[in-house]
Amino acid sequence: MSAMADKYDVSKIITTFLLNTCRLTPGLSRRDVEAAALCAFLAGLHSESDQEAIPLTTGSVAEFYIEPMLPLVGDVDVMYHWNTMLAIPRGHPPPTQLPAEFRNYVRVVEIIDSHLPGYVYVVLSYFLTQFVDDDKYNCTEYDEVLYLLNNQNKVDLNMHGPALFTAYRSTGRLTTDAVFCIRCLIWPPQAADWTRRHRNYGWPDSATVDRIVRNGCDVVPVAHRLCRQHKLMAQYRVSFSRAEIVLINSWMPLQQIVYHMLRFFIKTERLTDCADNSEAGTLSNYHIKTLMLWACELKPTSWWTENLNLVRICVELLQTLSLWLTDTRCPHYFINKCNLLDNSLNVKNVANKLMSTHIGYLSSWIINNYIGQCAHLCPIQISRLFNEVRNTIMLENVVSKIIHWRLSASLHDMYKEIAFVEYFMTARISHSHVTARSCVYWMTELAKIDQRFCIYFTAIELLHVACQQSRNSFNNGLLDILTIILDSNVSQRCSDLCLRKTEQSTSELVELLQKSAVECLTTYRQLIAREFGSVVTIVTTDFEALHAYKRGDYQRCLQLSTQNVHTLLYADAIPTVLACPEFIQLMNDDIVSLTALTLIVNPNCRDHSNDSNISQLSLSLYQMTQCQLKLHHSVTSLAQTLHYIKVAQIRHSPEYTLDHLTLKLIERKVYLTTLHYS
Repeated sequence: MSAMADKYDVSKIITTFLLNTCRLTPGLSRRDVEAAALCAFLAGLHSESDQEAIPLTTGSVAEFYIEPMLPLVGDVDVMYHWNTMLAIPRGHPPPTQLPAEFRNYVRVVEIIDSHLPGYVYVVLSYFLTQFVDDDKYNCTEYDEVLYLLNNQNKVDLNMHGPALFTAYRSTGRLTTDAVFCIRCLIWPPQAADWTRRHRNYGWPDSATVDRIVRNGCDVVPVAHRLCRQHKLMAQYRVSFSRAEIVLINSWMPLQQIVYHMLRFFIKTERLTDCADNSEAGTLSNYHIKTLMLWACELKPTSWWTENLNLVRICVELLQTLSLWLTDTRCPHYFINKCNLLDNSLNVKNVANKLMSTHIGYLSSWIINNYIGQCAHLCPIQISRLFNEVRNTIMLENVVSKIIHWRLSASLHDMYKEIAFVEYFMTARISHSHVTARSCVYWMTELAKIDQRFCIYFTAIELLHVACQQSRNSFNNGLLDILTIILDSNVSQRCSDLCLRKTEQSTSELVELLQKSAVECLTTYRQLIAREFGSVVTIVTTDFEALHAYKRGDYQRCLQLSTQNVHTLLYADAIPTVLACPEFIQLMNDDIVSLTALTLIVNPNCRDHSNDSNISQLSLSLYQMTQCQLKLHHSVTSLAQTLHYIKVAQIRHSPEYTLDHLTLKLIERKVYLTTLHYS
């Protein structure tokens, strides 16, 4: 690409591009739902001593609220602590009250400072036992010094590890990482100066500081790399993840964009380890986070906002990082005298590269390596325009088109997120053992993202329970789940049916669960269609039609299915239904058999959505045809149906296996029936 005429004009074009394409997260994101699923999984676990895990989403998923065109989240990070263990700084008096999440019997470890700032040792010192009368905890000293040698610092969720961590099969697109920690409700003494630090520009404000201090910290069993050979005592690192989430979420959008761009630049140029950790020895995302935290505190608002130029801001911060690397110092944001760099890191070349980075160089780099990638996400005519850019006028033109496309495609992109979330949640619930406790976490976390997802979760979980009930006897665990997700009247009816323990009551219970699920799915469809009906054709009665056919109401099913076929036949985009056990139970035996046949012929198709889904159009055509045959409709109406089938076959790509099998089946049924009439 030819050199641009004016580097400052180019940097302003880049600033406009980033401010207009890094939109605020619209409240529904696959990364948040994948984090919710991991939290629910961890919350549903129990150890041999019946202690429970308390999860917390951390890392980029929890920190970023912007959504750039290029991804800023590589994995889902969750920390978890046991509700039977607590860390307290040595010398701090034993607590008499604890949050409700803790059990009535808690092991307390005291934190002992190590010779390395930011790292501590822990020693099991006493137990806390809760009195029933006043809910206060009584302290019982532990009579032996026992150092905790805990190697559960990371859990590989793709391996069959200890019985506690049954394999977590990731059905999403992001990798998942769960990190064990010990909860500390007290702000660590090592960071006491942070709370008293004078701040010239009022960030963070006193209310935010107070909130952070009240949240305390955590300690994670990760030793400093120079101490990893020590076996006598396990070293822990003080984690400020809770504080960092609060601080980074308080940033202005442009500060989050700068943070994203710095991380993208350092990673693309291979100047950093991608791990989001605070260990010295590697240049990591944590060093970039630390750089940004200091900048937000030490720079006035005017430095960020006056004559706003994101490229200029990035360049100045990269040069600050270069000075840190040259001096081998990266001051920890929370802990005085803690240096996140040491002499073992060969940083000379990195420091020189960062120091030589100027506005012109970084502008060209962003155009070629960032905007170029964004352009190729757009329609081909826009990507071609980008490839032809030779001057600032042409660049400004193509950037304007990318921004326009990004904004105009916003609703469609959001619907794609919705469609993925539906698939992910259904697959996650279908493959998981949902407990009452994990159900609470699902509902709580989903409510933070989008209340509609709670309705969808309720529907899928009701169908999941109905599946289990039809295969096995009912148990109290399933009843506890129904109490959480259903209103009191319906859950009481379920409880009454369970108590009867007859074949008829079991059948009635399954029918009640399915009916309640269909009502939830219909409500959910209506809410989604209301918002996204302009970009995708969504019929809202497909599950209602399925249920009508299931209970033998063929006239009602025919009415709904015929309306749906007319709506969907020539629609630009057609939603699908996942052919998983939860939805299969609502379908006719033919669809069940075709799904089973597909899996027998090719078991791998379970992991490919095109093979394991059936479109609303195919399903509605099947229901319509079946009802016509049941109600003995005329040859004329069947001939019209045959035409619809032909159109649908053309509309579905060859890789949509279940759709084509279904359409072929009903085509043959119609053809044989018309032959019989003739």
